[in-house]
Amino acid sequence: MGSKHSEHGQPESGVAVSDPAKVRNIVLVGPSGAGKTTLTEALLAASGVVTRAGSVTEGTTVCDHDPAAVRQQRSVGLAVAPLLHDGVKVNLIDTPGYADFVGELRAGLRAADAALFVVSASEGVDAATTALWAECAAVGMPRALVIARLDHARADFAAELAACQDAFGATVLPVYLPVGDGLLGLITQRWVGGEPASLDDAAEVARAELLEGIIAESEDESLMDRYLAGEEVDPATITADLETAVARGAFHPVFPVCALSGLGVAALLDALTRAFPSPLEHRLPGVTDPGGHAHPAITADPDGPLAAAVVRTAVDSYVGRVSLVRVFSGTLRPERAVHVSGHGLADRGHEDHDTDERVAHVYSPLGAALREVPYCVAGDLCAVTKVGSAETGDTVSAPEDPILMAPWAMPEPLLPVAVTAKTRSDEDTMARNLSRLVAGDPTLRMERNAETHQLVLWCMGEAHADVVLDRLRAGGADVDTEPVRVTLRETFATPARGHGRHVKQSGGHGQYAVCDVEVEPLPTGSGIEFVDRVVGGAVPHQFIGSVEKGVRAQLARGLRDGHPVVDVRVTLIDGKSHTVDSSDTAFQTAATLAIRDAAEKARIALLEPVDEVHITIPDDHLGPVLGDLSARRGRVLGTTTDDSGHTTIQSEIPATALVRYAIDLRSLTSGAGSFNRSFSRFDPLPAS
Repeated sequence: MGSKHSEHGQPESGVAVSDPAKVRNIVLVGPSGAGKTTLTEALLAASGVVTRAGSVTEGTTVCDHDPAAVRQQRSVGLAVAPLLHDGVKVNLIDTPGYADFVGELRAGLRAADAALFVVSASEGVDAATTALWAECAAVGMPRALVIARLDHARADFAAELAACQDAFGATVLPVYLPVGDGLLGLITQRWVGGEPASLDDAAEVARAELLEGIIAESEDESLMDRYLAGEEVDPATITADLETAVARGAFHPVFPVCALSGLGVAALLDALTRAFPSPLEHRLPGVTDPGGHAHPAITADPDGPLAAAVVRTAVDSYVGRVSLVRVFSGTLRPERAVHVSGHGLADRGHEDHDTDERVAHVYSPLGAALREVPYCVAGDLCAVTKVGSAETGDTVSAPEDPILMAPWAMPEPLLPVAVTAKTRSDEDTMARNLSRLVAGDPTLRMERNAETHQLVLWCMGEAHADVVLDRLRAGGADVDTEPVRVTLRETFATPARGHGRHVKQSGGHGQYAVCDVEVEPLPTGSGIEFVDRVVGGAVPHQFIGSVEKGVRAQLARGLRDGHPVVDVRVTLIDGKSHTVDSSDTAFQTAATLAIRDAAEKARIALLEPVDEVHITIPDDHLGPVLGDLSARRGRVLGTTTDDSGHTTIQSEIPATALVRYAIDLRSLTSGAGSFNRSFSRFDPLPAS
């Protein structure tokens, strides 16, 4: 890269480009263990960014710098690793493959202009990767594939290619073929690595399919006729048309790579710069002003109005908050004021905000390292520090022309984890750390349950929860977890009458109130009704409200198990008062005693919350999921199927059976199932 290397083998200064056409933003996606991080290391070493490729198992990679990633030996967060090749800056965006960290993956897709799917030559294609491919296709994201780990004992390139074509379609075609101990370039017909080997008919067929697939997307309509007539098309023309086909999302080249030996790495590096789209070809997000009103569309113009998105937020122990930013329009410069807008994520704990901040420095991130640069133009990625109000999903723009980009879709966290702090000091530390974690992670939601008094973190799964807890403890908070308690309700299963008498004499002041009430159950969802049926002024009119207040307060506190009471009608039928000693407080107390007396005579039933749950799964997992629903006391309301081979089950499931459902559904469907839930009603809890 032409920059000085530090003792760690990384350059001390970053690279800034002034032309968006010289930028490539490539997000690496795929299943956990496929080799994304190892491939990133190989590309960094091949381009001279690092002197030696790091190792995932040794914890020495650029991208897996998080202590949790080193401990788990898998990526747990998004990381950016830029390199320079043939005058083009390539921002490699390494993302976790494990489903718990889908929020990091979605952030990577937001920052990128193309997705590079990395699959192992020995593993096939799982359902989660197929679903991600379809998600990218739905938004027009250009895609290519790397079949990695060619050195694995069970590696079978041909079988993996067939699996990819079966999963992703016939437009998935190899640009290189492994032959012997090297690769054959199907466009150039040149050997890469190893010794030239004899070719069979399969190589000729693969070359013909590749050229026809690329030429079909050419803007030169005569090229196909010339090719079919036997004319040899110039490789430079094919390469240019390949870039067009990839940018349109209509063609998906496949690159065989062995990152450890370096086979295919240089060829992939050339392809990233020559055959992948630049930010100028990226469809940009729509923008409004912070009030939601129309704003002119933005373009990837360095001289245009500033429009950038905060795609990730982290907290560094030395420099504080670090915001990873994708600049879509304009140029972000240091020592300039910016406007930070965040709207639409209030349900995740991110209140709407609009503030002006000052950017002191702009950095080019390389994993955890920050290398200062003089600017960041439209299409490029950078990091800024100490912009205190910036949270993941926010928009950064010019103060004189503030704008807002809609936040990208984020999955709902559905695994609750109750956390407790050991001491008062730990509580304060935990609160500070959690506010930082929530600001950076839209897939983490925090709530304080007012009834169970538990602090509940809603996570994407066990691995996500482990990382959150690790970060809390690393921040100095000694925390534990405890079983999540589901909020229940009580109700009267049978009618009953209650008598409450509060008579007290103290210090010359008396308290006198007597209430007689009748309590009867109501249908589910009726709430609390209070009826006054007193005749003859036995309870003076001015104290009727006091009785109702006492009744409602006692029902809210619960009766036998301390859960709020619902769906009852309380009727005040009689009472007594004293002209001097009766008071508001006395009648509130008498009312609570009357309700307690009625509860002693009635049968009190516990009610559990029931949620409406929509579960989407591949069709071949339908049987096991339906069987599991039955075991959870779930009730299926209906099913619908779509053309993609998925079924959505509409069901009702008790909330007590959903505490670990995010984990169990993933296990039942090999990570391909998803669900959402919403409260429906309270139903009687079975005696068992």
